[in-house]
Formats: sequence, structure tokens, C-alpha cells
Amino acid sequence: MKNVSLKTTLFSLFIVLSFFACRNEQKKSGDQTTTDTLTYKIERIQVLSNYIPKQQDEVKDTTKATISYPLFQNKALNDYLLKQVFNFFSQEEPPTSYQDVANSFVKGYDEFANENKDYTHSWYLDINIKPMSQFKNYIALAYTHSDYTGGAHGSHNIIYLNFDPIQNKPLTLDSLIENGSSVKLTALGEQIFRKDEKLSATEPLIEKYFFENGKFILPLNFYVGKNGLVFLYNAYEIKPYAAGTTELVIPFDQLKGILKPQYITAKN
Repeated sequence: MKNVSLKTTLFSLFIVLSFFACRNEQKKSGDQTTTDTLTYKIERIQVLSNYIPKQQDEVKDTTKATISYPLFQNKALNDYLLKQVFNFFSQEEPPTSYQDVANSFVKGYDEFANENKDYTHSWYLDINIKPMSQFKNYIALAYTHSDYTGGAHGSHNIIYLNFDPIQNKPLTLDSLIENGSSVKLTALGEQIFRKDEKLSATEPLIEKYFFENGKFILPLNFYVGKNGLVFLYNAYEIKPYAAGTTELVIPFDQLKGILKPQYITAKN
């Protein structure tokens, strides 16, 4: 009887340990990551120009295009991400791959440099797409786009992409919140914005910010983060370039009745 009891106890312990091992497992093979939701592999492309411009000092640099992006097993999601990069360039005949994007950028520089032999600057393109949060029917990714093609400074933008990998469709803010709650969400966002910016409830916005007619609006840039609904204003959107980006986070405990329950309880 004692042997039977001991065997039963050991078997039960094995089951418990196996359960926790499966719960905590996260597999990595090279640069491939597997989680409970989506599997992806990080791909990286870099194209360098052979043209080195004349420099005003001893530093020599050349134009380069670097693109880093996740490659999912979900083709619809991959196609959606690629389309967002194409849309950023707004070309009449968009390229057909990330490699084409990088090649096209460097080719554009080479053509410009050959026509302007005294040009002393190099260009750069840096695109990085990475997952920010995900759960069963939701994934958010940050698409960071930086480039320089001449002028006083380059450009830098962060675009949040929201996607439903079950129905294979992009998600808008309206699809995440309850019907008729957009006005309440905007009002809540303004309260937090004023608190973050150390403004009173009645201080005019038109003098310090670029809001049209001084009326507060939430940016189109958003995602469901670990602490709540995250919004981001890019440089130049509401403040001068030197001020950089402005993040606004609305905590989950203030979003009850606004954000749909499945996004509040996901606790990604």
C-alpha cells in the first residue's frame, strides 16, 4: 500500500511540474520567437550605396537603407504590414517587397548624387517594425520610420498598427471602444493630457499647441498596452519638432464602459 501511495504522489508531482513547464515555456530558435499567440521571425535587410559623397571633414559615410521586420506565419498580417510601408512612400508604382523599398531608396540617392557632384551629404532610411502587445484576437506593432534626404534634419515617425489575426483585418479605435463612447474618451484624454502637461482645466491650448482652433483631439496613433490605452503624438503633430513625441496613457481602470471588456481583461 505504501508503494502504491508513493507512486501516486510522484505521478501527481510530475503532472504539476509538467503543467508549469508548459505554461512558462517560450521557444527561441535563432531569431525566431514562439509565444502562445503568434510565431514570427525577425528579418533584416540592409543596402549600402557605393557612392561616397565629398565630405567637408575627414569623416566618410555613405547612404544606407536598413529595414527590420517580423515575418509571421499569418500571410494576411505580413501583407498588411508590407502595405503600410508602401503607403508611407505614397508612390504611384509602389515596390513589391521590403528589398525593393531599400533598393529604391539607395537608387534614388545614387541618381541624385550623380547629378549633383558637389553634394556633401549622405542619406539614410531606417525602418523597424516590432510587436508591442498581443493576445488571442489582437496584436499591436510599432512601425518606426526614420529617414534623411537632405535639409536641416531628418524625419522620425512612430506609427502603431492594430490587427485582428483571427478575422485578419486591421482594427480602428472605433472597433475597440463601445458605441457612442468616443466623446467620453476624448474628454478623458484631455483631462490626462492637461495633467501631464501641467495645465489647468480652462487654460487655452491654442497658444502652446498645434490643435486646430485650440480644440483637443486624440491622435490616430494608439494601441492597447500593458497599463491601458496608449496614444502617441509624433513630432510636429501638436508641438515643435524639438519637443519630440508626446505619449498619453489612459489607464484601464478609467476605461470601464469605454474600452470593450475583452481588451480590458486581456491584461497582455
